[in-house]
Amino acid sequence: MTKVHEERPVLPTEQDEVAAAGSELIGGPIGRHARLGGHWLGPVRVVVLVVLGLFALGMVQKLPCYDWAWFRGAASQYTHACYSDIPHLYSARGFADGLVPYFDRFPDQDPKYGDMQFLEYPVLTGAFMQVASWLTPTSGSLQHREQMYWMVNAGMLMACAAVLAVCVARTHRRRPWDALLLALAPAFALNATINWDLPAVALTAVAMLMWSRSRPLAAGVFIGLATAAKLYPALLLGVLFVLCWRAGKWRAFGAAAGGAVVAWLVVNAPIMLFAWDGWKRFYVFSQERPIDFGSVWLLISQRSGNPLEGANTYATLLTLLMCLAIGLLTLTAPRRPRFAQLAFLVVAAFILANKVYSPQYVLWLIPLAALARPRWRDFLIWQAGEVAYFLGIWFYLAYTSSGDKHQGLPLEGYQFAIAAHLVGTLYLCAVVVRDILLPERDVVRRDGSDDPSGGVLDGAEDRFVLPNATKAPREAAPSRGQRVDWGTNPGD
Repeated sequence: MTKVHEERPVLPTEQDEVAAAGSELIGGPIGRHARLGGHWLGPVRVVVLVVLGLFALGMVQKLPCYDWAWFRGAASQYTHACYSDIPHLYSARGFADGLVPYFDRFPDQDPKYGDMQFLEYPVLTGAFMQVASWLTPTSGSLQHREQMYWMVNAGMLMACAAVLAVCVARTHRRRPWDALLLALAPAFALNATINWDLPAVALTAVAMLMWSRSRPLAAGVFIGLATAAKLYPALLLGVLFVLCWRAGKWRAFGAAAGGAVVAWLVVNAPIMLFAWDGWKRFYVFSQERPIDFGSVWLLISQRSGNPLEGANTYATLLTLLMCLAIGLLTLTAPRRPRFAQLAFLVVAAFILANKVYSPQYVLWLIPLAALARPRWRDFLIWQAGEVAYFLGIWFYLAYTSSGDKHQGLPLEGYQFAIAAHLVGTLYLCAVVVRDILLPERDVVRRDGSDDPSGGVLDGAEDRFVLPNATKAPREAAPSRGQRVDWGTNPGD
């Protein structure tokens, strides 16, 4: 059966009871006879304005640190929950001294560099940091320059947030309002300026938009660029591999994989050739880094008293097992999972199994969650756990850095915060898995869609499935009289 499309966008107040209730603050759900479209302030512009407004509020939340807490000892920045790596690393990674990332080795005798020898970030993130340092005024005290460096970075990260919002709003053509989940996510505003994660997140969102528009080569190029900024976007190639395997779309996957490899090499090869020791520092640091804040391994270690010296092996094996399980799910599900669903599951698996689960890692998941499970109830349950962890880690560090005063959250409270954000992420993963196994529960497919972010996969026939997938397909409950037989050729 041919897929039926409606031009009218899907309105969250018609499908989501939480969105409908929340809309009472601005006049209630949209009426039956409301005129849609034709206004300059369309959904994408609204989403961008909202995300910029929330980003600005997140900057205001850092105001106590900007004014003084970053520069008056460790405890104050934790008690005000406004910590950021950015101003501290301006000095501690050589930008204040004019050192060139990857090429200039940090002086061994200078205690501010600790045991670091080179910048421990991927090349494209290092370039982002360097550009910000070039835009930072070189006059004034070091404190003033650190403040300006944070402000310059915040402006550049805000631009990344705008790009991210546009891409998420446009990936699912008929569901632009789902991007409000991203724009209004409290954890997004709180964590956006802690570190340099948003460039990779924005590039990943561009890649997903390109794939949704059936442009696999462009999608691959942006995956490669995103991987040059953070490691996790490379996981999307694994997702596309199993989806294209099931659909037989090998040419599209080849274009994406080839584009990703070439783009990654274009960025990394010059540094690899002329500054090998500096280039490899990120990968060596990632391998040697011990278990750290927020991870399940830290929780196990603290509760058991075992230092878990084999955490690298445990984390790698757990990641591989979860990715294998996701691959089997893809090839045995009654309908081919949506691209966004698998992207969320794979990235979440990578984070959950990691040796460290920093609070800003939630930025990797928020846009994927908005596309994978656009339901406010589930999204807010997950966000509650992430906000609890955001507060928990800073108050725990305040407790450990305040000496005999012990101002903040003791160890047991911090362990509860770790459990809260781990359980919250697992809950959202479970809901997404349920949607894959029971596609009639998938809200994105209720309008008769197959995979709005799937590009060449949208409506494609299945070419390879494992035996469990040969059972009769389960349909969603289409709205407004629509129906679609997924896995058929749209031209049939």
